[in-house]
Order: sequence, then C-alpha cells, then structure tokens
Amino acid sequence: MAQYPSSFDRDDLLKCARGELFGEGNAQLPEPPMLMMDRITEISDDGGAHGKGHVLAEFDITPDLWFFDCHFPGNPIMPGCLGLDGLWQLTGFNLGWRGWEGRGMAVGVGEVKLKGMVRPDRKMLTYKIDFKKALQSRRLTMGVADGIVEADGEVIYEVTDLKVALSDA
Repeated sequence: MAQYPSSFDRDDLLKCARGELFGEGNAQLPEPPMLMMDRITEISDDGGAHGKGHVLAEFDITPDLWFFDCHFPGNPIMPGCLGLDGLWQLTGFNLGWRGWEGRGMAVGVGEVKLKGMVRPDRKMLTYKIDFKKALQSRRLTMGVADGIVEADGEVIYEVTDLKVALSDA
C-alpha cells in the first residue's frame, strides 16, 4: 500500500485535482468549483463502522458559493446532487489513497435521503463515509460505502451503497 498522510488540506486536494497526488491516470478530484470539500480530516483503510475504511471531510459554506446565485434566484439552496457528488468524490479519493490504480468513476448509489437544505447561512458541511466493501482484483477495483452529510452538525443527507470503481479506460 502507498504511504499517504491521514489528512489533507486544500492545497493537497488541488494537487489531486491536477493529477499530482496519486499519479497520472489514477484517482483524481475535480477542480473548483466542482471540488466539494476543503479538507479531509481523517482517512483510513480499516476504520469506520465496518472496519473497511472511512473518510471524514469538511466543506466551508459561504454565501458567495457559485450555486447559490443560480439555484434558486431569491431562494438560494445548494443542489442536493452536489452533496451526493462530494460523497462520490471522497469515496474515489479513498481508493486512490490506498494506492490502487485507475481513474475513478461513480457507478451507482443505493438509497438517497435528503432531510434538510444547505442555505447560505450555514457554515460547514461535514462528510462521513464508512466503507462496506473495498476490493481489488485483476478485473475490478471498487469501493462500496454509506455516507452522511451534516450541515452545522445536523444530518441533512443519508446515502447507502455509494459505488465507485477505478478503471484504466
């Protein structure tokens, strides 16, 4: 397994977005404005609720974030799909962090429950991901995880069976 730190700041995440962290052709985060976290505070391959790995990350909410102007004018709300994408981004990041090779891609999700909204007065989102499976074989590299998103400590999204695969295609 590759040796990477167990936490990452924004500069590290931007290196990942440029393909500099895990190497060219491997797991890569999107660049801003689609990068949906500012830091990863914890990551493991053996922690979490199932002992298969976990990720904790944070995203600072400010009223000037790009999506508040367009979703919706006069009633600004962060699109729920962006929170889901943040969970997928972090699931794929964990696979790259493990030293597993290939480009990440979201391949599925089980159930998504949206229980609250992210408005411009919120301060921080916290992502919590618990892996249920992480497997690497000659034919398949994939992680399956459950995740939640909290806004200022309140659970607003619950997601089961996030699926992210790594592929050389």
